Amino acid sequence: MPSTAPRPPMAGTDGPGPSAARRWWILAVIGLAQLMVVLDATIVNIALPSAQHDLGFSDSDRQWVVTAYSLAFGSLLLLGGRLADLMGRKLVFLIGVAGFASASALAGAADSFGMLIIGRALQGMFGALLAPAALSLLNTTFTQARERAKAFGVYGAIAGTGGAIGLLLGGLLTEHLSWRWTLYVNLGFAALALAGGAVLLRRTRRDPGARLDLPGTLLVSAGLFGVVYGLSNAEPHGWDSVMTWGYLAGGACLIAAFTAWQTRAVHPLLPLRILLDRDRAASFVAVLVAASGMFGIFLFLTYYLQVSRHYSPVSTGLAFLPMIAALIVSAQIAANVTLPRLGPRVVVPVGLALAAAGMVWLTRIGLDTSYAGYVLPPLLVLGLGLGHVMPPAMNTATAGVAPNDAGVVSATVNTMQQVGGSIGTALLNTLATSAATHYLNGRTPTPRVLAQAQLHSFTTAFWWSAAVFALGLVCVGALYRTRRATAPAVQDSQQKAAMHF
Repeated sequence: MPSTAPRPPMAGTDGPGPSAARRWWILAVIGLAQLMVVLDATIVNIALPSAQHDLGFSDSDRQWVVTAYSLAFGSLLLLGGRLADLMGRKLVFLIGVAGFASASALAGAADSFGMLIIGRALQGMFGALLAPAALSLLNTTFTQARERAKAFGVYGAIAGTGGAIGLLLGGLLTEHLSWRWTLYVNLGFAALALAGGAVLLRRTRRDPGARLDLPGTLLVSAGLFGVVYGLSNAEPHGWDSVMTWGYLAGGACLIAAFTAWQTRAVHPLLPLRILLDRDRAASFVAVLVAASGMFGIFLFLTYYLQVSRHYSPVSTGLAFLPMIAALIVSAQIAANVTLPRLGPRVVVPVGLALAAAGMVWLTRIGLDTSYAGYVLPPLLVLGLGLGHVMPPAMNTATAGVAPNDAGVVSATVNTMQQVGGSIGTALLNTLATSAATHYLNGRTPTPRVLAQAQLHSFTTAFWWSAAVFALGLVCVGALYRTRRATAPAVQDSQQKAAMHF
């Protein structure tokens, strides 16, 4: 089989596709909804101390504000993706947006810890409907290779920068308004996305013979719940906790049972043919690795700037702006220049190499080093690297997918991102805490020594993030088979897709 570029998807809408102008308005709607979801990964984190003070919950309860969202979101993503395939992407998208907005309003108005947790869990549940529907809409709306590259460049930039934007916006809202506005802000995004989606999106044709794989849904949802909860539990209770390993082992067993069931199911939730495509599998790994390593940037660099350098929440958010700008520019270069010419086998590993180099560079920070000399340059390198990972990987992962599988493939991409973030948070937190403990052994805990121990924990996390990126580079480099894109190869892929359809 000849090497090809990422394969354009088959059309998934009835009749002729939307006009060029309409397609770009659709991208704006999808991007707005996606931004709303990715913001919530970090925007609430900055507001947690204020929310804790207002509602009076304990430090041990604080993690549940984050965990409730990630558990519901991560465990229900594949179900959300398949529902988009079965019920129609437009309908599921609009339900997801409306539900996410309602849950945000509930959480923002919370007068108790329990009400806040319910609102956050509902946010995760509706986010699991919204995120895969949005990506599958993007996949089926942009079918021309050049336009598709630009669209995925924009979408990938949003996915990559959303965490940093959340830090900035969360700091601004918490400092100048209230922690509640980190949740209420979603209402504005949702109103625009709902109005635009209702007008611009078209209903997609449903397959009357398709059915929901209920056993598979139960197995994978419970399995992902176990994995995400186990990783979340590792952060406060450590890796020696019986509960941590119990949930991880149970989740792994359920996912293994789900995989076995998919080989026998008449209407599988996640057809294994999707995972057997090497380019698609490599892209899933790339998204997983990028999400894992990125938490080394957002989490520990935020700690460093606020704890060691005494930045305010707003100043911390502003410190990430150069990386956001670099990532946006890099995403467009990757989507429109390097990916069409070189293919993902070159582009994605190069992006991971740049990301690893940026993390190694960050290990040179000190208690008295300047932002301009020791933080800004590696952030720019990280932005350039991640811009060459997320958009190309998402483009390749969703290319050439049959319309009836677009939702579940998009959900798999989102699942990799969510699980990767959970792995990164749990693993890096554990390693950082261990590094600080070892540093203090045999030392008198003076204020300066304690500050150095904290700094050592941050740089240790950066080293391990670099190692994650490097390991990902090796894995995706071995898996990818697609090389340089050529016009005949693209045309041949389109013809094969049309014949298959």
